[in-house]
Amino acid sequence: MPYRFLEDVATADIAFEAWGEDLEDLFISAAEATLNVMVEDLESIQPLERRELSVEADAIDMLLFNLLQEIIYFKDSEKLLLRIGKVKIKEKSRKYFAEAVANGEFLDPERHRTRVDVKAVTLHRFAVEETKEGWKSSVILDI
Repeated sequence: MPYRFLEDVATADIAFEAWGEDLEDLFISAAEATLNVMVEDLESIQPLERRELSVEADAIDMLLFNLLQEIIYFKDSEKLLLRIGKVKIKEKSRKYFAEAVANGEFLDPERHRTRVDVKAVTLHRFAVEETKEGWKSSVILDI
């Protein structure tokens, strides 16, 4: 599992670190961690619905922030649980762009054991950094 939940970082929120060999892997790992906060078993989500997500930002950390917010948006607006399987990241004219393919299904309380309701990604201690091993992020979710 390319993410881990952090204890004692945020009292009323949930914190995690995610990582990947490259930025695309990192974004997928962070998206999986965000969804795993909301749903206990990610494998219970069947790929019945497809969405193409596009986000942009002036910085790479805000690009991840915006993508995670999209996952929360679809959960709130459509009751749609989305798992990101593919991400393509580009930089052009000092702006970053991410295009992601996400598959999932509408929340079914009988099959999807929910944990907590994530309201938003916070900027508190939010970070994306390149390391010797690849890329790493720190995220705190408001619940």
